[in-house]
This record gives sequence, C-alpha cells and structure tokens, in this order.
Amino acid sequence: EVQLQASGGGLVQPGGSLRHSCAASGFALEGNTVTGFRQASGKRHEAVACISGKDGSTHYADSVKGRFTISRDTPKNILYLQMNSLKPEDTAVYFCAASGIAGMGDYDESKYELWGQGTQVTVSS
Repeated sequence: EVQLQASGGGLVQPGGSLRHSCAASGFALEGNTVTGFRQASGKRHEAVACISGKDGSTHYADSVKGRFTISRDTPKNILYLQMNSLKPEDTAVYFCAASGIAGMGDYDESKYELWGQGTQVTVSS
C-alpha cells in the first residue's frame, strides 16, 4: 500500500522542540518533492518547508526559517521536520505531502498526490 504514515507532534512550551516524521511505504521519497504543510484553526494550509526529490535541496517559509529543518533519511525512507524554538503561532495540525510533479517551491496542493495524516502541534505555556 502506498502511504505516508505520520507521527510526532504534541504539546510543548514556547522555545521547545518537536519532530514531525513521515514514514513512506510503497514508494520512494527520493525522486518526489515532499512538502510540510500546516493548518492552524480557521486558516488555510500553509507550506512551511520543502525538500527536493532530485538533489535534496530545501526551501523554507520565512515564518520558520532558521527554526525548522526538513530532511530525508533515504535508506529508511522517512521524512523529518525538526521544529525548534517553537512559538505559540506555530500551533497547527502538521502534514507531509509528496508530489511526483511539483517542483521546488510549488505549493499547489492539487499537485500533491499523497498526504500523511495530520499531527497536532500545540505550543503553549
């Protein structure tokens, strides 16, 4: 079965860290553009980080640049979104999504064929 199995998330105090992971099965993450999206309550999806399937290059939204790191463990076929220095405004449901056609920085959600289930990240004291 082709799927992305997400894990991670949770409740953390401001300044803390969490990691969102997506384990891929039935296909290889390498060769696909994978983007981390988030959706805060009452808001639209926001792309926060992207990793290229071609060369592993990355791109980040200004709101998370310097705090979040997206990476890929190719042998294990797992995507990681490491989130440091978390702020209350980072509170959202986080998703990973894979696309065989979207290029780097292309956040057209209709191009992402496969989505992991969301995990809740809550940043609160």
